[in-house]
Amino acid sequence: MEKYALTHCRICNSDKLYNFLDLGSMPLPNGFLRKEELGGHEPRYALGTTVCQSCWLVQLTRVVPPEFMFSNYLYIPSTSSTMLEHFKSMAHSLITRFQLSHSDLVMDIGSNDGTLLNFFRQKGLPVLGIDPASNLAHLARMKGVNTIDALFCSSLSTELVRQNVRPKLITATNVVAHIHNVHDLCNGVSYLLSDEGVFVVEFPYLLDLLEKNEFDTIYHEHLSYFSLYPLVRLFEMRGMEIFDFVKLPVHGGSMRIFVAKKGSKHTVSPELQECLQNELNQKINSKSIYDDFSNRVQTNTKNLIECLKNLKAEGKRVIGYGAAAKGNVLLNFCKITTNLVEYIVDSIPYKQWRFTPGTHIPIYPEQRLEEDLPDYILLLAWNFQEEIMKKQAWFCEKGGKFIVAIPEVKILS
Repeated sequence: MEKYALTHCRICNSDKLYNFLDLGSMPLPNGFLRKEELGGHEPRYALGTTVCQSCWLVQLTRVVPPEFMFSNYLYIPSTSSTMLEHFKSMAHSLITRFQLSHSDLVMDIGSNDGTLLNFFRQKGLPVLGIDPASNLAHLARMKGVNTIDALFCSSLSTELVRQNVRPKLITATNVVAHIHNVHDLCNGVSYLLSDEGVFVVEFPYLLDLLEKNEFDTIYHEHLSYFSLYPLVRLFEMRGMEIFDFVKLPVHGGSMRIFVAKKGSKHTVSPELQECLQNELNQKINSKSIYDDFSNRVQTNTKNLIECLKNLKAEGKRVIGYGAAAKGNVLLNFCKITTNLVEYIVDSIPYKQWRFTPGTHIPIYPEQRLEEDLPDYILLLAWNFQEEIMKKQAWFCEKGGKFIVAIPEVKILS
């Protein structure tokens, strides 16, 4: 399938786009390869970022059709204890805050393997998942989570309303950034949601991405990179409003926003205006903040390559930990192959015994680390740093060290 160039902002339709970071051409970061696929054709796609100088939405310069990326998806949050605890806490918080009862339907857009919805289901609430990945929808249904394997859109919303489906709560965690036609998404949610219902969205927060040099979270699946500023405009255009937000530590810094139809009983938090003003104070509406970010990315990745080359020259052995999509962006951008990182260990069976896209580094189960004992581990899934280092504390006790590349190159022991 072909990608196409973004010529207008997906929120405000402005053509005043400023390109500020070019990560080159690389394969889809979740396109892990089997051994027999090595040497075959591996599509590559341009990966660059632009910011709209009207509403200040950061977005990719090219769009890859979602059917190509999500029909058989390999990211499963339930493999992480950090994400399990996060979703459990989220479900409990939303049930309590909005006084959800056993008659209130909860729907999750991009429901993956049903992990989040399962926590609602365990409390006796009816649930419905929407996810285009058939492999993950199957896993969800095995847990008892009713799931439709399809892309969410306004036409699906219309069909669900015909079936008298009217959720009291709709969630979307780390999925709205994947959607190109965000206006269609909002139309579908607004039509489907009960009059006093709430749409809860989580996404990596743009200010954290910029401040912490989190460039490796930029990849083909993530079409948009949100601050509150453009989202307020988007929802207003579709007859909805953000009435509250919560900042979260997950994924290097995230935001959870609460959205309702205009005129609902939900009152707008006074802190919302303060957060919007802080974004302006941080100059999200200035090209300079994006240029500074781009320059830091170039410096940081240069430092990482030098670090790995120096360790190689000293005869040290380096492996990677976590076959994450963000890790594949880092590896491809820095052109790191088995010449600098021998292999990667990962806990997810779907990824084991495959090879990383583009760089073709083999992926093994975590037991390989225990049997082999290298000198250094490059932490590719840095958003789970605390969880991983706690799990593998024995490695440091035996003299091993971790290399962290984000927000800057550090060696930890």
